Amino acid sequence: MQKVVFQDLGLTGFKEAWHYQEKILSKITSVKRDNNGMQPDPLHYLIFCEHPHVYTLGKSGDPANLLIEDSQMDANEANFFKINRGGDITYHGPGQLVGYPILDLDFFFHDIHKYLRYLEDAIILMLKDFNISAGKIDKLTGVWIDPDDNEKARKICAFGVRCSRWVTMHGFALNVNTDLNYFRNIIPCGIEDKAVTSMQNELGVELNIDEVKTSLKQHLSEIFQFELLNVSK
Repeated sequence: MQKVVFQDLGLTGFKEAWHYQEKILSKITSVKRDNNGMQPDPLHYLIFCEHPHVYTLGKSGDPANLLIEDSQMDANEANFFKINRGGDITYHGPGQLVGYPILDLDFFFHDIHKYLRYLEDAIILMLKDFNISAGKIDKLTGVWIDPDDNEKARKICAFGVRCSRWVTMHGFALNVNTDLNYFRNIIPCGIEDKAVTSMQNELGVELNIDEVKTSLKQHLSEIFQFELLNVSK
């Protein structure tokens, strides 16, 4: 069973968290380069955090999916970054649980699609713990409420990842107590005909985000069959 270092960074600037991920990724891939593509003592991380208001655009995303001008960013107390993950545009902000798994898939499986499906499965199981029924939509990465109803389907968790030498970074954004008004400034993930929701919106009450984290860590550990080690940054 692989051991994964867990770190909760709390409310952290997106740029700081991005650079922190890059630092870890660079360390792992450098070790692999020096050891014929393998880590003798494998390192894996799972990072949880929240971000101040920010919009991020994936490397293949369409800038037209950001619906406000630069001059309006200050009014929304938001920042904007073009980044090196897959996927289109999304929003991060307080009340949203962002997860950054940095896993060396050489020690799990060589299948990025399977990796995404496992992440989705963990989110779905966690939501079930809170009496929220969720599922998947074929050919649309993410976790959805009412996935079988094209008109009612709404996304509760978005995904966007990068993989280098089979080491992952970036990850998922789960709307827990998220201010959904910020999604009005974008076409989320470039999908025009689907709404966005949150756990709070579905249940009508504010969630204890620490309880959400505890449940999600358990399901991630079970699905990926790893052991979490709690370590401060």
